[in-house]
Amino acid sequence: MRTRSDHGHELIPRPEQTPDALRAALAVVAPSRLDEMQTEKDEAFAKAVDRQSLSPVQSWVLIWAREIGIARRPDLSARYTSAKGNLEHEDPAVAREALRELSAVLDESMRAVRT
Repeated sequence: MRTRSDHGHELIPRPEQTPDALRAALAVVAPSRLDEMQTEKDEAFAKAVDRQSLSPVQSWVLIWAREIGIARRPDLSARYTSAKGNLEHEDPAVAREALRELSAVLDESMRAVRT
């Protein structure tokens, strides 16, 4: 399923920010990361119980909504992958630009999550 937007196409619509919706979305756009998501979810829930606070769970939801936001948009995903690949480049200017680009992609995805 695809939708049109101002930044190109999206592989799936933006999921609701619930654990079940995020898991279902990740199963479509990055199924290889499901175990990672589950491990981090378990850790977040354990911290929430330990701290008697929902903050770790809220952080987990935001992080995975952001990650899915990147994976569901091929334009962001390509930028993200390229930037990550150049973070340890031998040319410091290339590495700095990669860090700037990676930050820009993460910020763009997080802004979309928070709207």
